[in-house]
Formats: sequence, structure tokens, C-alpha cells
Amino acid sequence: MTDSKTDGEVVLSCRGVRRAFREGENALVVLDGVDFDILAGETIAIVGASGSGKTTLLQLLGGLDSPDKGAIEVVGRDMARLDDAERGRVRNQAIGFVYQFHHLLPEFTAWENVAMPLLIRREVRESAMAAARELLERVGLGERLDHRPSELSGGERQRAAVARALVTGPRVVLADEPTGNLDRSTGERVLGQMLELNRDLGTALVIVTHDADIAARMDRELTLQDGRLAQLR
Repeated sequence: MTDSKTDGEVVLSCRGVRRAFREGENALVVLDGVDFDILAGETIAIVGASGSGKTTLLQLLGGLDSPDKGAIEVVGRDMARLDDAERGRVRNQAIGFVYQFHHLLPEFTAWENVAMPLLIRREVRESAMAAARELLERVGLGERLDHRPSELSGGERQRAAVARALVTGPRVVLADEPTGNLDRSTGERVLGQMLELNRDLGTALVIVTHDADIAARMDRELTLQDGRLAQLR
């Protein structure tokens, strides 16, 4: 497989992104002039103090919010210029999300939860379930396919969430403190599997984290301070 980190393909970019929120008569500027690119296959940590805007930035990158100024392009498409339906299609096809809490649907099995993004895309059920099974097996849940979230451990639920994020073959996965709700050893296993899948599938990985050890394992570490990103290494 070609090393996509070296070919310079930009899968997601920010240009002059600004986001502010109203606080009474005042505007609280959270992001102000954010500029950076995410290359295919690379891993990035975004760090910063609590309240610095890391989660806001991740929501903007994923098309869940819109900037007040500037542009965010995902696989060359300006998210602000798309209608809601098309923005949803870009998210489904090009972006995977992993949160601190798994957000699995409690009434469905792990297998069904992971297949859900493909079923929403209206793929044939048999192929969607086959793809979901393959990824669940890769994250060590091949024996837990028919278990509902309440029947899984915290680490198993998070590994299922990782499989769900990757089942569509996204160009980039955005993860917000993906191991923050797990003990150290379980979190290490989840992170290791995310990095393994990043290497094998060539999917870029952006992790918001407070954990210096996690940040040190990424290709790049960016710090968010005073509304801007600076590269630490």
C-alpha cells in the first residue's frame, strides 16, 4: 500500500476559521483564524486547556456546526456551501466520529450498531452486516456480535464505537477524548487498535485529548490557545 502520509493529499482543511458565541450583549470568540490541513493517513493530536475550544473545533471539522467566517473543506468540498442533505452525505461518506461516550443505540446489537451507517446509506443489508462483522472481528469483538451495549464492558462498547466510525471507509476519523472514560489499560488497548486501523486503512485520525502520552504517539501535536492553533512538533 502506498504511504499516503507522504503523498501530500489533503483530506480536510481549515482556512481562516472563526467561531464566536453570544454571551448576553458580548461575543465570546472561541476560534479566531484557525488554519491547518489534515493529510491522508496522518495522525494529529489537538491539545489545549479546558474551555479552549477543542470540541468546538472538532464539531466544525465534522460539519456539525458552521464557522462564522472562513471555510472548512472536506475532500475538496466546502461544507458551508452544501445544503443539509448533501452535508450529511459528506459526513457519512468521508468522516467517522468517536466520542468519549460510545453513543451506541441501546436497543440494537453491537453488530447492528456498527452496520447502521451503511444501512443509512441504503447499502444492501447483507453487505453492510458483512462489513460490520469484519471490523468487529478486527477489534476483538467477533464473539460479541449479538450483544447489546448493556451487555458489553466499557472497553468493548468503545471498540464497537471505533468499528462503527470506520465501517464506511472514511477519509478521516475525528475523536473527542476517545479513551477519557476508560481505565488506563483498557484505554491503551482501544488507542492501539485505532492506530492499527489507521495504519492498515490509511484513514487520517484527529484526536482531541488531555493525555500527553496519547498526544506524543501522534504524527503531529497541535495546541489550541487564544483561538489559534500552533504546532508543538
